[in-house]
Amino acid sequence: MTIHVSVRKSISCLALSALGVLSTDSLSKNYSVAPEATAAEAKASFKDIPSLKEAFISPKPAAKKDGIAVGKLGVDGGNKRKIIELAKEIADNKHGRYDSLLIAHKGKLLFESYYLRGRVNLPHFQASSTKGYLSLAVGRAIQLGYLTMADLDKPLISFLKELDTSKLTKGAEKITLHNAMIMSSGVGLSREKMNELDKQPAQLKGQKQVQTYLELSPPISSESQSYNYKPADPKLVMQVLEAVVPGSAKDFIKKELLDKLEITNYQWMDDVSGLPMGPYGAKMISRDMLKFGTLAMNKGKWKGEQLIPVDYITKATNRLIDVEEIFFVNKNVSNPGYGYYWWLADLEVGNKTYLSQSAQGGGGQYIILVEELDLIVVVTGHSRELRPLQVTAEKILPAFIK
Repeated sequence: MTIHVSVRKSISCLALSALGVLSTDSLSKNYSVAPEATAAEAKASFKDIPSLKEAFISPKPAAKKDGIAVGKLGVDGGNKRKIIELAKEIADNKHGRYDSLLIAHKGKLLFESYYLRGRVNLPHFQASSTKGYLSLAVGRAIQLGYLTMADLDKPLISFLKELDTSKLTKGAEKITLHNAMIMSSGVGLSREKMNELDKQPAQLKGQKQVQTYLELSPPISSESQSYNYKPADPKLVMQVLEAVVPGSAKDFIKKELLDKLEITNYQWMDDVSGLPMGPYGAKMISRDMLKFGTLAMNKGKWKGEQLIPVDYITKATNRLIDVEEIFFVNKNVSNPGYGYYWWLADLEVGNKTYLSQSAQGGGGQYIILVEELDLIVVVTGHSRELRPLQVTAEKILPAFIK
């Protein structure tokens, strides 16, 4: 069951008098399909994708042969009126530049919507949400025996046999895989220095990237190994994945993670090292982002197959360190924490608090899990001002709390 909401025109015809409440009757006779990118748009730069003339809003998402179960908002869960009201606000740009919003509840996709540059078949750029996918790939390597849970606490350089350890900065052996996955490696290279190094790609190919970083970094100490959000750490983790799996990290991610989740319409940028980019650089369609969320929600299981160990996924998506991130904190989002490239925050609704776990990308790519409600929220957007956690707390959770 689908409606179109005009971004430019009043939707008063869908409102109930001055309350601005959308009428259920107005939804019952429109069965449009979700907007798709043309062949030309699929090849275009994201900034050149034209905005939709009308937002697509569906409280009954279409069933596709993509491994995603679907249901009907209001029948299989959720307050339909409240979610449609939110969709209207997003269509009117009251919450920033959203490209999509999807909501799944109890294993079924109940709500699907696209705005502005969003298309059902167009992979959306992923900033740091890419780190969340890398974390799941590490878990997959553990499930298959290429790494163990004990390996998380081993020196990262012990996995990289091409390094000349005699030339590394003092304390390089203190960096464990665990340290790098909680952004606490202690590697002290600035973004400016890393950008400068990227202009000399020959010295960064393969494990030379790690050699260079660990030669040029100031000494590693307990003081330097505090939380510091930077791109070097996921690059180091990707190097470990490359070193331990058969073939390449790129092929492993495709075969053992993406193919398993039936994800075929994606892109993943290469780093200057020749490996897949670790800190950012993937592109995923919104429905496939939901699959990653479902995998995490189901403790590493997909369609009955345990792709990732329960112990790993539990650790990765739960609080390993507390962090101080100003952008998190407002009246109903608090207590931020960090796991293995997954964020934690408390979402407050009335006098009750719900724990959220999320993969996040700057500019508005979010996969938000609220386990207590068996709820997954997927957002794509292109605005630093987007606050999906706040919107989830204020607008979405109340629609699923009984």
